[in-house]
Amino acid sequence: MIINNKENNKESRGAYSSNEHPVSFSPLLESLAPSAHTTPSERVAADAFSAVILAAGDFPSHVLPLRILRTTTNLIVCDGALKDLLEYEIEPTAVVGDGDSLSEELKQRYAHIYHQISEQEFNDLTKATLFARSHLTMNASTQTRPCFCYVGATGKREDHTLGNISLMLYYFRQLALNPVMVTDYGYFVVASGTTRFECFPGQQVSIFNATCKEMSSSGLKWDVYPLTELWQGTLNKALSNEFTIQADGDYLVYRTHMI
Repeated sequence: MIINNKENNKESRGAYSSNEHPVSFSPLLESLAPSAHTTPSERVAADAFSAVILAAGDFPSHVLPLRILRTTTNLIVCDGALKDLLEYEIEPTAVVGDGDSLSEELKQRYAHIYHQISEQEFNDLTKATLFARSHLTMNASTQTRPCFCYVGATGKREDHTLGNISLMLYYFRQLALNPVMVTDYGYFVVASGTTRFECFPGQQVSIFNATCKEMSSSGLKWDVYPLTELWQGTLNKALSNEFTIQADGDYLVYRTHMI
């Protein structure tokens, strides 16, 4: 739920112009952009992401994340999610984790692609991310940052969900990735600076400020301002087929699925 603070909006709109902050496009690939002529499942190409990482949260049920799991070339699975994945008859490229959540039978069955990492500084999501970044061949011919997709990273324990969402910013800043987290309801992307986002009229949009001192927007029902609390940028709405965030730092954007 966004508070429309008119004074803040007025100040932020007058603080700088679009000429001072070049517009970039959202790091989300076009294959996830809404279209009037395609369903969500048809919009995801097999090579849309450099890697897809399946976490051990709630296993997805929406057609979009399920299609991503079925069509990706590089599927890295946190060990606690392997059993659920196999129920859908999807085979992983690699299994990564500390081994606590994996049965001995599955350890032996997937020994050829199982990578046990015992250190406890990072959670399994980050271990899988670091493994993929170090061991997989990435096709970066069209982008400077590999685009990693995260599925099954929400649900179950709320502290894990909040931690996994916040890790998207860490992967963007520290690992030079473009992370996309896809859930059954929508998807998160990280953006930096002034960015244009594709959307559809009426799409629900939430914005979470990380480091911005200046923020404003166009194309949303309620103007964005320099948000200081996580809840302030939630439950906004797109007015047309695109919106723009003018900003001087990093932030998360969440958009709901079309269906």
